[in-house]
Amino acid sequence: MTGTLWLIATPIGNLGDLAPRAIEVLGSVELICCEDTRRTGKLLHHAGVSDVRMAVANEHTEFRRIDQVLDTLGSGHDVAVVTDAGTPGVSDPGAHLVHAAIDAGHTVSAVPGPDAATTALVISGLPTDRFVFEGFLPRSGRDRAARLAQLADEPRTTVLYEAPHRIERTIADLASACGDERPVAVCRELTKLYEEVLRGTLGTLELGTPRGEYVIVLGGRPADTGEVDDDTIRAALQTELDAGASTRDAAATVARALNVPKRRAYALALH
Repeated sequence: MTGTLWLIATPIGNLGDLAPRAIEVLGSVELICCEDTRRTGKLLHHAGVSDVRMAVANEHTEFRRIDQVLDTLGSGHDVAVVTDAGTPGVSDPGAHLVHAAIDAGHTVSAVPGPDAATTALVISGLPTDRFVFEGFLPRSGRDRAARLAQLADEPRTTVLYEAPHRIERTIADLASACGDERPVAVCRELTKLYEEVLRGTLGTLELGTPRGEYVIVLGGRPADTGEVDDDTIRAALQTELDAGASTRDAAATVARALNVPKRRAYALALH
């Protein structure tokens, strides 16, 4: 006999989002691996689940938990993996346990549910037909600069996570790399009482006082960026200027119409 390793999605804010099947599986397993036993204990109490053994499997202990999980599965019992919020393995622990279970020949299954990345994506108002999940950016150095450069050239919608104490710096870095005109939605406290979605451009977004966890949904690079020559931009600018627009307003209008950086249009307008 062999057990099943279950990946259980847990609420990202509203406890009412815990699926009935998630409660059923959590109450039937031999072991629950979690990031924080106190937090998961509160969730289990809310769900009416008791007398289930828990073990900590966070970013520091997940590797050390593999042997215990494999022994439990090998004895024919099921194991559940949960994180503090959302789907295990998505910028959270769980992937190493999954790989170990698969390599050992055990079944891996999931109870789908809450996920901050797709929740933010679908309410962002940005294209959802093609998107990439970037998770957390490197915090500094060449790795961060290289990743930002990649995002500047990414044509698909990008979803990122960020902590409150780094959100302002990340938005500023994205604006520097992608241009002030790149559309963006910043989501905070998803599914909670004070859920907030800020929509605009990287250069105009007003974050307010940072608090809570953030999901950034960044619009892709416009398809025509770099394909419009200066003469085309100058002609469009001249039309706006002849109609009485100010230099700044003409540059903003042309940048939007031709999908070129506002800085480029403004520089040409000055000359």
